[in-house]
Amino acid sequence: MTKKGKHTICIHEGEIKDTQFGGAVSPIFMASSYEYLDADPMRYPRYFNTPNQEVLGKKIAALENAEAGLPFASGMAAISTTLLAFLSKGDHIVLTNEIYGGAFNFVVEEFDKMGIEYSFTNGVGVDDFEEKIKANTKVIYIETPSNPLLTITDVKAVANLAKKHGLVSMIDNTFASPINLTPLDFGIDISMHSATKYLGGHSDILAGLVAGSTEHINTIFQKGKNLGGNLSHMISYLLERSIKTLAIRVEKHNSNAQTIAEHLEKHSAIAKVYYPGLESHPNHNTAKAQMHGFGGMLSFELRKGLDAAEFQKKLKLVKPSLSLAGVESTILQPSLTSHALLTPEQRKAVGISDSLLRFSVGIENVDDIIGDVEQALKLI
Repeated sequence: MTKKGKHTICIHEGEIKDTQFGGAVSPIFMASSYEYLDADPMRYPRYFNTPNQEVLGKKIAALENAEAGLPFASGMAAISTTLLAFLSKGDHIVLTNEIYGGAFNFVVEEFDKMGIEYSFTNGVGVDDFEEKIKANTKVIYIETPSNPLLTITDVKAVANLAKKHGLVSMIDNTFASPINLTPLDFGIDISMHSATKYLGGHSDILAGLVAGSTEHINTIFQKGKNLGGNLSHMISYLLERSIKTLAIRVEKHNSNAQTIAEHLEKHSAIAKVYYPGLESHPNHNTAKAQMHGFGGMLSFELRKGLDAAEFQKKLKLVKPSLSLAGVESTILQPSLTSHALLTPEQRKAVGISDSLLRFSVGIENVDDIIGDVEQALKLI
């Protein structure tokens, strides 16, 4: 049988057959206690192997073209557990200089206490990573497109560099989703997601997912069962339900964001637009070479003198809201939200100005989204 398409994988991979009543969707197994005699493996929620948890591991593995996967209680639980699974006292990690603020804060707040060394790159070129590698480096960590400037890293180049030095390569694939980017196809070892975002897609659940080889996932499992960041039965069920529509949602996110980015780039009130689908984006060709779509996230800066907070207050359809990647369009100011944990100097160093707005483009009719942005711009 030929390889299944992404839409089919989203709907059917890993599903639990309802052998009792023939239901069309996976049943929910609410038990936290299972028989253990003659059981291999023994099932327990903290071991990531209850029926509804297993569905998610199989589904994300299939979507990422990986051997195995694990679900977590949040994106940060996935990130922190995965990093700690491969880093110990005396080890060193190289991270891209543009990563999610929560991940950045975890590294700078916790690693010093653990005796783990870290270096952030000065850019996203392969030379920027190689110059930071040391004798005790164990991991390279990237995020592409980056949050919130949508910088694109050459995934294959970084994967090759990691292999050259015998390092484990990791990527936060949240912004792209496995519909737009499958990093393991380019040689990356481990792909992570805040499943709260596109995989969940409806702004109503908190979860994380990790995919990789069986060996790597087993290493993460061993750390994860000690840290306890497992996902509940109900959220596991809801996340599986949401992933069923992931491919079709992401395709609409892609097309809407492309149209809006092109519109904003020509607007007199907009100083700059960050979107990898634009030919003006400095990493456009790299994005085109490694992505199947350019995603639903874009950022833009208002022209000098226009108030970003006032603009958000004038929006009627687009919601000023934390998080991202729901079916509804949302917007936020990174300096006040996702990157508020960084100092002003740190934000400036990575190019995050106070006028920067991160726009999570939803799946509404694109003309309605543009109309709302236009009416808000006229009022400021």
